[in-house]
Amino acid sequence: MHHMTLAEIARGLADKKFSSEELTQVLLARIAQLDPQLNSFISLTEELALSQAKAADARRANGEAGALLGAPIAHKDLFCTQGIRTSCGSKMLDNFKAPYDATVVAKLAAAGTVTLGKTNMDEFAMGSANESSYYGAVKNPWNLEHVPGGSSGGSAAAVAARLLPAATATDTGGSIRQPAAFTNLTGLKPTYGRVSRWGMIAYASSLDQGGPLARTAEDCAILLQGMAGFDPNDSTSIDEPVPDYSASLNGSLQGLRIGVPKEYFSAGLDPRIAELVHNSVKELEKLGAVIKEISLPNMQHAIPAYYVIAPAEASSNLSRFDGVRFGHRCENPENLIDLYKRSRGEGFGAEVQRRIMVGAYALSAGYYDAYYLKAQKIRRLVKNDFMAAFNEVDIILGPTTPNPAWKLGAKNSDPVAEYLEDVYTITANLAGLPGLSMPAGFVDGLPVGVQLLAPYFQEGRLLNVAHQYQMNTDWHTRTPTGF
Repeated sequence: MHHMTLAEIARGLADKKFSSEELTQVLLARIAQLDPQLNSFISLTEELALSQAKAADARRANGEAGALLGAPIAHKDLFCTQGIRTSCGSKMLDNFKAPYDATVVAKLAAAGTVTLGKTNMDEFAMGSANESSYYGAVKNPWNLEHVPGGSSGGSAAAVAARLLPAATATDTGGSIRQPAAFTNLTGLKPTYGRVSRWGMIAYASSLDQGGPLARTAEDCAILLQGMAGFDPNDSTSIDEPVPDYSASLNGSLQGLRIGVPKEYFSAGLDPRIAELVHNSVKELEKLGAVIKEISLPNMQHAIPAYYVIAPAEASSNLSRFDGVRFGHRCENPENLIDLYKRSRGEGFGAEVQRRIMVGAYALSAGYYDAYYLKAQKIRRLVKNDFMAAFNEVDIILGPTTPNPAWKLGAKNSDPVAEYLEDVYTITANLAGLPGLSMPAGFVDGLPVGVQLLAPYFQEGRLLNVAHQYQMNTDWHTRTPTGF
């Protein structure tokens, strides 16, 4: 049962081959048995899961149908879930139980999903390795000595290890796509505003976007269908009709124009990954796609711009965690200043403190124009590059990451080296574009992903290309040994 995809589960439930309750019990037992190796969950919600599974079975018995009705999933632990700990991977929120459901959680619950638990993540979604969590590092099921990617590493590791078929995740600079690449999954970051951020604890408000992590493009289409849509509670939500993502999966790729940016193949890219990217290009050519070299000249400026904008927004967003209203509070503060300093110093980990300090510096009176304003101008240049490129091509293709997953602890002493691993993913967040990573091979036994980018609200096009690729390759079917 644990090897079934979301699509296969939907068919099995519809054909009454098993019940949602039976499936939920199997997966909860599997999580109890295997997750101690991975540390992919922060909280398990067994009682909630079984009650939701029974309710889903009753709805099916009454004639109701739906691809997500009775499907087991998990939520990244920054989506508020009513009455359940929502920690953001931080000591600061270790004792916080959300008083309401995030829109994504509520929409998926209404569709009939079964919540197995909350997955581990980099603290406040800050990281590319899932090593900054207060609850300890997550391990990559493909090699337990390596990172699963971050910040959605818990969701990725759990799905890759077949503990569940799919999970929610978020992407601020690549935090869906990079873990997908590192764990042999398909991960989709939708257009900014496509999925509501209401109830999703913010890191960088102009960059954050929720999306699905699953084994196949078909499963991502099913889960995104339940997540997407306008939300009046979210001022950044876009009132744009949501298409039937599954309906477009089988469209022909004949004549599809795919652009490959020459800037992607610089000295920083592992040549073995470059070869796998070229192999995926050849596969898509066989399916009728037309390949064209393009240029994204401002890509080189994306990382410095991102690492000014994101920390600046983080320093503002995280100012609310002060020990006064909710979250961690220090013991016996001497006065208000002592309360603020010690509560924040004790509650936030090193990486979060680093980004808050950088962000506060960039926003300070003497440096705002020199750093933050200039970074926003670069952001516009990055967006303009993409708009020019999409006048020539329909899809942009390249590597998701410059290297395969590194060993746990290998980059802890050099944060900049970790930041550079986001070089191919952050541009989509700066421009607000949809992006998808799909499995494309292995290097030294570790998975490698290929990234696809599309114009705004063209998630269906990304899913169509990835699905057709997966119908003609088998990388996405490989399972890590022992799981």
